[in-house]
Amino acid sequence: MRDINLNIKPGSFTAVIGQTGSGKSTLIQHLNALLKPSSGTVTIGDRTIDATTKNKHLKPLRKKVGIVFQFPENQLFEETVLKDIAFGPQNFGVPTDEAMTLAKKMALLVGLDESLLKRSPFDLSGGQMRRVAIAGVLALEPEVLVLDEPTAGLDPRGRLEIMQLVTQLQSEQDLTIVLITHQMDDVANYADHVIVMAHGEMVKQGTPRAIFSDADWLESYQLGLPSATRFANQLIKAGFTFDPMPLTEDELADQLLPQLSKEGHDHG
Repeated sequence: MRDINLNIKPGSFTAVIGQTGSGKSTLIQHLNALLKPSSGTVTIGDRTIDATTKNKHLKPLRKKVGIVFQFPENQLFEETVLKDIAFGPQNFGVPTDEAMTLAKKMALLVGLDESLLKRSPFDLSGGQMRRVAIAGVLALEPEVLVLDEPTAGLDPRGRLEIMQLVTQLQSEQDLTIVLITHQMDDVANYADHVIVMAHGEMVKQGTPRAIFSDADWLESYQLGLPSATRFANQLIKAGFTFDPMPLTEDELADQLLPQLSKEGHDHG
């Protein structure tokens, strides 16, 4: 990676998009110093990291920024769901009783029923395992939650449930969210800021509306449009007009319904 210069605001929902190999995962590993910059600095809160920062000084930071990696269920290993969620806090020195209480609270927060807590995490569905992994990171009580493709491999309902959970956590826990995703609909529906990566560089950043306003530019980086925007482009060819271009299904419906009713009235 080179020449990355960006600012992620507290409380924001930032999506990071780009083709496989563009540098997305490398970028997020700098956010809690799993990787340290070879030149330049990374500042998180009041802490600045550079190439000389000693690893022993990084533990508090890794509590502040929690990362849920892609297919996080591969990182589950304890014999029960509760123990798995409690593992992180215990690793940071929280006494077992406190860690277990915290784990129960976080399990409830991510929508895991209490009846599941004594079961093996490997007996759960894919969506439930994903929730266990998220709860384990939340048990560290981070200020920033970084999610690398949190809906990968889930069916449409599972994807929707995980994204609804993420937005609920953001508002209820006052979290800053950083989301790596290939799902442009999720970017349109949830993000307020978008970072586009290519060849280890940040090639563009802005609001979802600004990023999705140039279909040709996105195509040049092999990136798509949200499905509502794609559909609107097809409708334009049939004589419909949109201003601004809709990004979400709700925006599409809001602009389309008056035109459909007018067309029906004209024919009537």
